[in-house]
Amino acid sequence: MNIIIPMAGRGTRLRPHTLVTPKPLVNIAGKPIVEWLVKDLIAICPEKVENIGFIIGDFGTAVEQQLLAIADSLGAKGHIFHQEVALGTAHAILCAKDLLQGKTIVAFADTLFRCNQTIDTTKDGVIFVQKVADPKAFGVVKLSSDGYITDFVEKPQTFVSDLAIIGIYYFKDGAYLNSELQYLIDNEIKEKGEYQLTNAMENMKNKGSQFFPGEMQEWLDCGNKQATVYTNQRMLNIKKDELQIPATINNVNSIIIQPCFIGESVILENAVIGPNVSIGNNSVIKNSIINNSLIQNNTHITNKVLNEAMVGMFVKLNADAESWSLGDYSSSN
Repeated sequence: MNIIIPMAGRGTRLRPHTLVTPKPLVNIAGKPIVEWLVKDLIAICPEKVENIGFIIGDFGTAVEQQLLAIADSLGAKGHIFHQEVALGTAHAILCAKDLLQGKTIVAFADTLFRCNQTIDTTKDGVIFVQKVADPKAFGVVKLSSDGYITDFVEKPQTFVSDLAIIGIYYFKDGAYLNSELQYLIDNEIKEKGEYQLTNAMENMKNKGSQFFPGEMQEWLDCGNKQATVYTNQRMLNIKKDELQIPATINNVNSIIIQPCFIGESVILENAVIGPNVSIGNNSVIKNSIINNSLIQNNTHITNKVLNEAMVGMFVKLNADAESWSLGDYSSSN
């Protein structure tokens, strides 16, 4: 089994947090978004994952090494592929064509999830979906009476289905997907100026492939600050049994209300932390009350009450406010 993770996007909706750090490497509940994604994908795979391919932009050597280390920590071989120009989802996946063989999962890196079932690898394909209240903003699938997918409908303005496509796909035959993606490129088949995965799947369906829905219990987005803070809250609750307070923290007259993630070498002094707070490594929190917030590494916060805040790396914050979204290397006094 191979996993392919397209993640070359610029993450503009999450700025300023993505000006320095690519969005999939922003920490949520103590791990990068992409690490949680791959870890949870492996958990629903009935077979061993041999290879993980990360499709990135010009993120630099340090990011590439971090991604390879994530794959290695999960027992797979990591591969780096580059998408120089954003030409659509089909083009992005095809950048990792060396891994498009055999059983393949494609998962876009801004999606986290909770799922209680393993992938049925006997199916031609599985497209993971989530019921949504307003399907107009999503691509959705229509189902036959036998439960397989009959149509892909992009942002329907009249109701056809409430099963939104969340960006995680399983294909039994990666080589077949490769050929259909290449067909789009060779024949300049585009939607809104880009090569789209749904067009390739439509061709495969018309040729006899049967795709089935895989329904998630929960779908978590990291598209903007509000969504990311909420996702941090949910991941802390979902993964609370995996979170432990490290022995390296320096706790001086402070209270931690679980669930929380506290990183290595954190200093807490006269603080109340939690619930639903993540604090990155080497951060210092003094004389402050913080709840339902996401604080990255090496950040200093003094004399603050923060709620629903998202604060980046190497930030110095000492000013009056309730809700902040500060990117890396910011300072406020």
